[in-house]
Amino acid sequence: MLNANRDILVLLKNELLTEQDMQHEVEALNTLLKQVETDQAFCIAHELVNRNRITSSPKKILKESRFFLMKPFRFLINKN
Repeated sequence: MLNANRDILVLLKNELLTEQDMQHEVEALNTLLKQVETDQAFCIAHELVNRNRITSSPKKILKESRFFLMKPFRFLINKN
């Protein structure tokens, strides 16, 4: 994931930043987001719930989250 293809909205209080300064801020934000948006962080912040049990197993969470539509009665719950 060298170049993240994302839209970032940066709001500033002052208009004194040059284009180069703005690019530096966006690169710093991308670096920060790369550190936070990992599979490990995703698994720590979520748990998988089905009608019979709740699991925090990273393997099961990642397997289930890869599907666009989840199986019936399965939910990803954010613990935050």
